[in-house]
Amino acid sequence: MEALQYILGGLMRRYQERVPDVGRVIAALQAEGVIQKPDEIENDHIAFRTMGVPQLGIRSFEKIFLHYGYQKRDFYHFEGKRLDAYWFSPPEPRFPRIFVSELRVGDLSEAARRIITSYTDEVKTDPVDALDLDNGAAVDAFLHQPLWRVPTWADYQTLLAESEYAAWVIYNRYYLNHYTVSVHNLREGYGTLPEFNAFLERIGVKLNDSGGKIKTSPDGNLLQSASVAQMVEAEFAGGEKHWISGSYVEFAERKVLPQFRHLPADQITREHRRDGFETDNADRIFESTFTSQTGKNSEK
Repeated sequence: MEALQYILGGLMRRYQERVPDVGRVIAALQAEGVIQKPDEIENDHIAFRTMGVPQLGIRSFEKIFLHYGYQKRDFYHFEGKRLDAYWFSPPEPRFPRIFVSELRVGDLSEAARRIITSYTDEVKTDPVDALDLDNGAAVDAFLHQPLWRVPTWADYQTLLAESEYAAWVIYNRYYLNHYTVSVHNLREGYGTLPEFNAFLERIGVKLNDSGGKIKTSPDGNLLQSASVAQMVEAEFAGGEKHWISGSYVEFAERKVLPQFRHLPADQITREHRRDGFETDNADRIFESTFTSQTGKNSEK
């Protein structure tokens, strides 16, 4: 599992450099004595966005993590956002779950499809098939290399008007969309999402309020919040620079399932808590990168 650890480490290292909220949250948790070291935080899941075209999308991307023992689980459909998704359970509890979504490119307008395929058609065959999946360094490099040319600002704006998800992917490609703090493993005063959200807002983290700051599953056992995506200065074709949505941080509380609530707290493990995801929750979390949310984040 060393290669998988290397890949996940590479993803997190670059992600933290680009999302200052990660360091802000970790530093504040350390300052308040909640954790001693960053690796005490359990990463509930990480998420990726993809384009649903024949040579890319989930069918391509999943090969990487299936190779490392991840198992494909539930399917999710997001009608309004024209997205499909699956989640993947890890080979060992110490690794995060993975949530992979893809844009149903065929459901967009002809103009948007034409723009997207003008870029994705540069990828002639499934690029994962050419990877040595046993080589962690090669996989790490692949996940951070451009798959197509840098988009123009005009193309980005056109996509943004129809699908903010499409615009995000056309620029960011496989860049890690978010990682997730498991708040239920933190000490008293921080271990529920209402408590943790209060802590986040106290340290200046802006929260996605689409559908409320806390998104709750119908069974009440999965609670999720997310920061508003950080704005990043992006360089488009021709050297034109603009501020656009980058990545964000998610926060999740998975409650102990009813049949295990009799267990002492020190015996509770991941398998005793609510697993999987929830369509309505995820639908709102996607909006962390949307202009309706990032407009509230004046930090440049």
